[in-house]
Amino acid sequence: MTLALPLRRPAHLLPVLPVVAVVALLALPAPPGGESGAGPADALSALVVGYCAVRLLRARRRPLARTAALVLALPVPGVALAAMDAVSPGAGVTGLGRYLQIFVLVPAAVVLLVRDRRDLRLLAWSFVALAMCQGGIGVHQYLTGTGASYQGQEIRAVGTFGPSDVMGMATVVSFGVVCAAGLALGRGTVRVRLTAAACATALLLPLAVSFSRGAWIATAVTLTVQLALAGLRRALKAGAALVAVCVVLIGGFGVGTAMLQERIDSITRVTDAPDQSVVDRYTMWAAATDMWREHPLTGVGLKGFPEYRDGHASLALSSGSDTGGAGVAYRREPLLSPHNMYLLVLGEQGLIGLLCLAGGWLALLVCALRGLWRARTAGGRGLDCALVACGLLVWHLVDFVYADIGGPSTVLTAVCFGLAGWWALVGVDENPSGASTDTPSAPAAATEEAALR
Repeated sequence: MTLALPLRRPAHLLPVLPVVAVVALLALPAPPGGESGAGPADALSALVVGYCAVRLLRARRRPLARTAALVLALPVPGVALAAMDAVSPGAGVTGLGRYLQIFVLVPAAVVLLVRDRRDLRLLAWSFVALAMCQGGIGVHQYLTGTGASYQGQEIRAVGTFGPSDVMGMATVVSFGVVCAAGLALGRGTVRVRLTAAACATALLLPLAVSFSRGAWIATAVTLTVQLALAGLRRALKAGAALVAVCVVLIGGFGVGTAMLQERIDSITRVTDAPDQSVVDRYTMWAAATDMWREHPLTGVGLKGFPEYRDGHASLALSSGSDTGGAGVAYRREPLLSPHNMYLLVLGEQGLIGLLCLAGGWLALLVCALRGLWRARTAGGRGLDCALVACGLLVWHLVDFVYADIGGPSTVLTAVCFGLAGWWALVGVDENPSGASTDTPSAPAAATEEAALR
């Protein structure tokens, strides 16, 4: 009996550990050459989907409620319709597989493999750990001048993702900040909340030296929303602490370099004196909009933006962006997407695709907010999980205005939607005791575990 008790917790965590492994694999260095195709984490995510399918077949029970299945499958019609209109069969199959992986299959697998709030918290801490690892590498790159090239100096923090995916480290660190902030604002023990607050504070430095304006804006908006949702008193305390930290970082340690200050100022003058990156982005946004006007319902087809870009873009668009540094030779990267997820979907999938995809995201957010309200009225039980889930959804909805999917870090987007989906569609109905209302009874659960073994 004494030997059996310590084994219960690892056995309970077994289903979610493959998802944690997907997050952990993103700490590995990117392959030489800077190619941003499928990596080890993407391959493992496919195995996770297969592992989840095997568990369901052996358990022989309905995996999801009708509402959850409908919300998770909502992107499928729009993506499938756009795949049939792709520029080539190969592009259609590739694009269909990528969209299903990121927005349907992996999120559904995460929803099914997360069993309770302890699993969700474990996933949130795995995001924080990955962010601390990548952020530490990024700060070292900034301080030693071994990062990606930025304004002629190799100081841009990119972690292990390399200069071809300059948004990779910024995205990972942003997820870590959001998860740590949610855990710190919850109703956990003092030690847990202080540890989470310290991690969130420490991650602000690598986020700053990533020089990613989109990540800054999305993180700032998300932290504001999390503070507001946590309650006025907590918001005031945390806001005061955050201001103090920023003052110390900028004034005391000299983090506010001239380049960083110029990058911050450029956010407010994108229409007055935009740099070439902003000009390219606006030009590609206009090109995606023109594609949608010509094909309003179904778009130009998956993977069609690069093929139709030159026919719709103005002469202001440059031929590409220069990348280099962090151990990689300089080269010219082509501009293959509009760097706006909403316009990318609108141009390639039309209004039908955008309504299906964004409609699913908004449904998740509404359900997650409903769960947060229930957690607050229940004495704050599960508030940390609600803040993490809502925070990750808000971050993506804001960041998708400035970025789209692509690169090795994209698989984390799938895990984020799965984590948020569990809270919105399953965790909302979890009892304060920790058992979900739709979880099988103890004998049924034992039978299921026996079948899955």
